[in-house]
Formats: sequence, structure tokens, C-alpha cells
Amino acid sequence: MRIRSALTLLFALALSVACDDANVVVEDPNAEPESVSSQTTGVADDGTTIVFADAQRAAQPTRRSAPAPDEEHLIREPNTPDPEEGEFTLEEAVVGMPIDGTLVLELGTTFGTVLCELYADRAPNTVANFIGLARGLRPWWDARAGEWRTEPYYGGLTFHRVIPEYLIQGGDYLGDGSGTVGYTLEDENHDTLSHDRAGQLVMASADGENSAGAQFFISDGPAPQLDSGGYTIFGQCRPEHVISQIARVPQRPDSDNVPLTDVRIRRILIQRVVGGFAEARPTQPQLPEGEPETPRGASRDPSEIRSRFDPRQYGEPSPFPNGMRGPPSIPRSPQGGGHDHQH
Repeated sequence: MRIRSALTLLFALALSVACDDANVVVEDPNAEPESVSSQTTGVADDGTTIVFADAQRAAQPTRRSAPAPDEEHLIREPNTPDPEEGEFTLEEAVVGMPIDGTLVLELGTTFGTVLCELYADRAPNTVANFIGLARGLRPWWDARAGEWRTEPYYGGLTFHRVIPEYLIQGGDYLGDGSGTVGYTLEDENHDTLSHDRAGQLVMASADGENSAGAQFFISDGPAPQLDSGGYTIFGQCRPEHVISQIARVPQRPDSDNVPLTDVRIRRILIQRVVGGFAEARPTQPQLPEGEPETPRGASRDPSEIRSRFDPRQYGEPSPFPNGMRGPPSIPRSPQGGGHDHQH
């Protein structure tokens, strides 16, 4: 036993010297990171509930966002003229839409749906630009491809900057806040509007006044310091609790307020609402074209259900035992009364 212990000690010393010589740090793979928290919710200083978008990813302090685009391959300055020559009107933006009703933006996000009234009367050019980009009518410069694109812009983009009690910012196709679209807008400041509340839809400034393009933010509280100019208010959004939850998604340390997990714009819709913004409601998801809707309570052939199964959306089906077409029923208590659940 003494010989074995001595050999073990010598081996440990040799391994330690080898590691020091190679400048290797050996870590316990089972050790928990110091900053990991098993909580999925918390409370901010202002009393608002903090919601972790993804507890598993939030517990990874070393997780990095998608790598920044290679600057050498980006063509940030357009090498051909703007097809719209810097002018894009509200009439062009809403072509094909109903003429009656208030213009309303619907943003379906990772945390829920946000509805925004668009101030077409107070910021017509800004609203036209946003609608034109959202509908794929306003051409924008893609620095990755080095060309002007005419396709829906905002769908699938992320909120790349979140600051509690201040803002949630998105609308950058590069995903890091550095993206531009090849043109800029003139500010539209209105004497009835100031940065005095949460839920305001505002254009982000790239470089001071008259430098907005496609990026926008929604305020999470008053920001009177922005009244000096360069930040056009062009709408008001609700509900505020969805905005507040996005603003409180945990951030990576020293990362310019980048969320730990992607908060994505899953769906964007521009519509007119008769009766004003107070009547606006989130729209219901629609079936794909050609999909007949079965009335509630109507029977359906099980083979039809199987044939209409889409594994890309729901995953592979799990076979049921004994050829059953559904899960087994809940067994009753042997005595026929009471409940046998364990809590």
C-alpha cells in the first residue's frame, strides 16, 4: 500500500509539472459556473418581473451571439443610386390596402404580440418608410450582397439591444446594430409629441439628426433626453408588459446590452382598423393557402389527420401501443372513489 501511494503521489506531481510547463488550466467539467442561476424569473429594482427568455441558455455565461459579419466582405456604401431617389411616399407604401381606418402595426415577438398605432398624420414620411420596408415595397441596400433589395425587411430580425426602463431596439439585418440601408430620413419632430412615456415607437439615429434608416426602438419609459432631436416618434404601442419583459431579458456581460437569447420578430403585419386604435386586436394565425378549416365539433377521418401531419412543424409522431389512435385513458382508483395523485 505504501508503494502504491508513493507511486500515485509521484504521478500527480509529474502531471502537475507537465501542466505548468504547457500552461494548461485543468477545470472540473462537473463544476457549476459561478454566475449560473436556476431561476427563470426575478424582480427588477423597479418591481417589474424579469423573465428569462431561455433559462438553459441564460445559464451559459460564455455563450456568444452569432459572429459579426466580415467587414472585408461588406459593401456598406451603395455603388448604384437609390431606386427611389430618396423619396418614398405614404401613397406608395399603402398601395393595395383599404383606405378607411387607422394604420396599425402588429409585431409578433418571442414574448407575445405588440400592437402599435402609426402616426401617419404627424410623421408621414417615417411611417411610409417603415410600412414600405415591412411590405417589401421600399428598396433597401444589402451590404452583404452589395445590391438593392425589394423584399419584406423586418420579419425574422431580432431586438439586438435591450435596456430596462429605457428601450428595446431592433430592425438591423446584420443583427449587431451596425447595419444601414443605403439612405437616410429627414427627422419629423411634431410639437404634440415628446419622449415622455413607455410604448413609443421611435426611429433610431445612426449618427445624430436626420440619420435614421430602418432601425427603430420602443421605449420602456420616459426619455426626455431624446427631445433634443434626431429621434422621430411615429407611433404608440401596447401592451406595455410585453415591452417591459423584452427589456428585461438577461444580457451578456460587457456586450452593449445584447440579450443572452434572441428576441425575434416572428411576424409583422400592417393593417387598417376601422374605429381607431382602441379597436385593434391581435389577428389570429391563418391556415396555409388551400387548407380547409374544419368546423369545431365536426368529425374527421383519422387517416386524413395522419396525411395532413406536417413533421416539419410538429416533429415525428409517436406510435401508440396496441394500434390505439390516442393516448391511454387515466386509470381509475381501485376503490372507485377519491384521487390517487401524488403531489
